[in-house]
Amino acid sequence: MASKRSNIRSGARWEPLVGYSRAVRMGAFIAVSGSAAVASDGSIVAPGDAYAQARRCIEVIATALAEAGASLADVVRTRIYVTDIDSWQQIARAHQEAFGDVCPATSMVEISRLIDPAMLVEIEADAIVAD
Repeated sequence: MASKRSNIRSGARWEPLVGYSRAVRMGAFIAVSGSAAVASDGSIVAPGDAYAQARRCIEVIATALAEAGASLADVVRTRIYVTDIDSWQQIARAHQEAFGDVCPATSMVEISRLIDPAMLVEIEADAIVAD
């Protein structure tokens, strides 16, 4: 029998434009889309502050996971995209604070830019929970 698919939407303005969900749950697996430091009003949180932006990315991920029936403790992999790899320690500190006890597999990659020039970091997460 096929697993039921649940699409979790956050209301981000890009979701309908691009055609994606903040997260998708299929059975025990949850994939959370790249999450940036965006406030509920669509503004960019903490321009110029990589640490605060990474913390906000993780808050967005935590909210999506909760809606999917999971938590940060269920995360098995993260992918971190940064526009300036020299800020890696600030971003790593935020990641460690959220995932230090979980220790998911992770990657941090420098990219040329994100969808808004004020965004410094975007984080994806995959989680597995017991059905």
